Amino acid sequence: MTALTVLAPPGDEFRAPTPAELFELPPIIPGVAWFTKPVLLAALSVILVVGLCWAAFANPKVVPRGVQNVMEYGYMFVRDQVARPFLGKDADRWMGLLVSLFFLVLVWNIMGVIPLAQFPVASHIAFPAVLAVIIYVLKIYLGVKHQGGWGYFKNMMFPPGLPKFIYFLLAPIEFLSNLIIAPFTHAVRLFANMFAGHMLLAFFSMVGFWFLFEKLTPLGVGVGVIGVVMTIIFTAFELFIQFLQAFLFAMLASMYIGGALHSDH
Repeated sequence: MTALTVLAPPGDEFRAPTPAELFELPPIIPGVAWFTKPVLLAALSVILVVGLCWAAFANPKVVPRGVQNVMEYGYMFVRDQVARPFLGKDADRWMGLLVSLFFLVLVWNIMGVIPLAQFPVASHIAFPAVLAVIIYVLKIYLGVKHQGGWGYFKNMMFPPGLPKFIYFLLAPIEFLSNLIIAPFTHAVRLFANMFAGHMLLAFFSMVGFWFLFEKLTPLGVGVGVIGVVMTIIFTAFELFIQFLQAFLFAMLASMYIGGALHSDH
């Protein structure tokens, strides 16, 4: 018997939300199994990002205002912190992809704290996995195109200047790291953070609602207040994590593209 159970009225127990309840959502349209809330939010996020970019850059003003001003700050952040450190002189060519990727993942994540939506799209592994696979295929394609088929894998697995016996250990490690582990971690890092953050927010918000509204008792008031306070704190922290994960996802994409374009990366 837990402390939360003791504080609840006799015959009632607080039950923490389970992953199945939070992430296995029914279809919005009966009979259309694939059309769930995450799919709807993902589609709305794409429309929102396209709309913001169109409003900001379709007819840009010399002195930016409103949406253009906000989006230009975002553009400069991606250019200076994501693209240029890894792509150098090629940064401008890839800004369209990287800006879109950053803002799409950011909006996906922020959906988790928007009222009514309240679901981070990236907490379903399928969505970050699709983006990671796209970057992975692009990386292989660019590597083979710019370095040649053998040259790309040779530069990856056999960097020059090392004793030959080191390659027996280094080559398989580099192969696994670049072609198997990298795309896996690219997707899972984003997914795991959004999954865990959504679980924590759901738990503390349910604690606050249960003990302050659903089953109000003198002993449970304190626990309910703690639940509300922790929900506010974790919401602020989650906003930071959501931005950070969007930045990291776009940064890794930039790093992978840069490594494919230039063998010395």
